[in-house]
Amino acid sequence: MRKTFKYRLFVNKTQQVKMRSLFDSARFLYNNALEQRILYWRQWRKPINYYDQANELKEIRDFDEGIAQLNYSASQSILRRLDKAFQAFFRRVKTGNGKPGFPRFKGRDRFDSIIFPAYGDGIRIKNGKLYIQNVGSIRIKLHRNLEGKTKTVAIKQQGEHFYAAFSCDDVTPRLLSPRSEEVGIDLGIKSFATMSNGEIIDNPKHLKQSEEKLKELQRKHSAKCTRKTRKNLSRLHAKVGNQRANFLHKLSRNVVNRFGFIFVENLKPKKMVNGNYKVLNKYIYDAAWSLFFNLLSYKAVEAGRVLIKVNPKETTQSCAKCGETVPKALSVRIHDCACGFKTSRDHNAALNILRAGQVLCSTQEAVCFS
Repeated sequence: MRKTFKYRLFVNKTQQVKMRSLFDSARFLYNNALEQRILYWRQWRKPINYYDQANELKEIRDFDEGIAQLNYSASQSILRRLDKAFQAFFRRVKTGNGKPGFPRFKGRDRFDSIIFPAYGDGIRIKNGKLYIQNVGSIRIKLHRNLEGKTKTVAIKQQGEHFYAAFSCDDVTPRLLSPRSEEVGIDLGIKSFATMSNGEIIDNPKHLKQSEEKLKELQRKHSAKCTRKTRKNLSRLHAKVGNQRANFLHKLSRNVVNRFGFIFVENLKPKKMVNGNYKVLNKYIYDAAWSLFFNLLSYKAVEAGRVLIKVNPKETTQSCAKCGETVPKALSVRIHDCACGFKTSRDHNAALNILRAGQVLCSTQEAVCFS
């Protein structure tokens, strides 16, 4: 299996200047490559692709010292990134799904990663430190050992800090002892999750906890945009993101450790926010269901568990005991069926998810990750 290992980097003042210069050069290359594509089309109605621009890379490096300090393979990956952005743009134009979203020029705050496509080519761990071409050896907190074969390395800037993400192939799964327990999980906003066994996981709503402070910092930043206000705002956003990720990591690990068969709804959060109130959308984004699914999925694969996504249709409206449809508005939080079964709306949905998952698991249609 493929797995990513992320580590914190500790740079001194000299290395920090070099790292930011490296990111500026990478951003400059991306923006100039984008500008070249636009000019070619405007003047000659001629599209250019990755190979056209990659063939000019050596010539550009000869006269531009900033781009020359970038690793050559990393420079190629920047051009590939732009090419993928255009491919996605043309695909959206062709299918007509949503706004096409023409590739944009990147400001300093919108270009936060450099990818080295081959480990050992301009980047490697040497004597317990991370060596980066034209930057030097940087202290790295190796809180866990790398596993498998390292394929690519991404240097990322998040707020004030730098991180290295190693993408490794052929990582040996750490299988847990088999378990026969099954669980259906219904995700929500008031409660983050309700399980078919009756457990309720409260939603910490990390964004709401810091919302007033965020608004205050945003007002200050809007009134007077300075490095200090931008730094404080970025730091608080990073804190909220870290709190959210920490909560979801712990919850997904707990679920995978306890249950052998895990059934969840096949939700599409990006589609769910269309046409909703902004307040509701804000809390959907804050719940980060997609991140939870991703964490649950890879942890289940690694542990040898079975994870199945079921169709969410009618899981809330159908009675988990008799199967009859019991229509209820979103504001109705109790499921009360004529058959006598009465429970919370979310618990009823979790029971339906469990039942649907059991049916799928016993058929060839099951999409199991194990």
